[in-house]
Amino acid sequence: MTNKITTVLFDLDGTLIDTNELIISTYLNTLEKYFPSKYTREDVLPFLGPTLHEVFGGMTPDPDRVEEMVAAYRDYNLSKHDELVKEFVGVTETIQTLKERGLKLAVVTTKRLDVTLKGLRLMNLERFFEVIVAYEHVAKTKPDPEPIFKALEQLDSTPSETMMVGDNFHDILAGKNAGTQTAGVAWSIKGRDYIASYEPDYILEDMTDLLTILGE
Repeated sequence: MTNKITTVLFDLDGTLIDTNELIISTYLNTLEKYFPSKYTREDVLPFLGPTLHEVFGGMTPDPDRVEEMVAAYRDYNLSKHDELVKEFVGVTETIQTLKERGLKLAVVTTKRLDVTLKGLRLMNLERFFEVIVAYEHVAKTKPDPEPIFKALEQLDSTPSETMMVGDNFHDILAGKNAGTQTAGVAWSIKGRDYIASYEPDYILEDMTDLLTILGE
């Protein structure tokens, strides 16, 4: 019998809010500027999940160039944010129900706090989360367990009573590294098989599945 889950941590992009088109178009726009005609839509899919510095740092050894690319990415991303971000079916009702049931909820993301809040506010989800751990709050991002431990410390929860929900291998591995239960979302843009290959404890076909898994 697993411990009763009192705490649920959510990744943001691709899990709570559908930022897939926004991120893909931002990467394509930025990379076209620096590496004309080199990258296609398929090429950028692996970049969803890691931090911008990890992705761009893998393309050039020049730290100034990396910062320049990150800045270009963020400018375009913010300009297109509200136009391209969409909601996933069942997210709002699920989060609201979990909150009403008294679960502790947090967002754990590799995004910067300002853009995280922009997305949560756009989808009217900000009110449900008492804790947000974003890019600038940690020394090490997911899959390192640090962001999860930071969230749990603020929520006064332990890993054994916690579930980490995400669409990417970073989320599942961070949860495993921290000792939480894990749930992968089947709507991951990389596909259900991709997320299943990291062996999360659960796969959610729809966010409302969480209500069944966590029971009353």
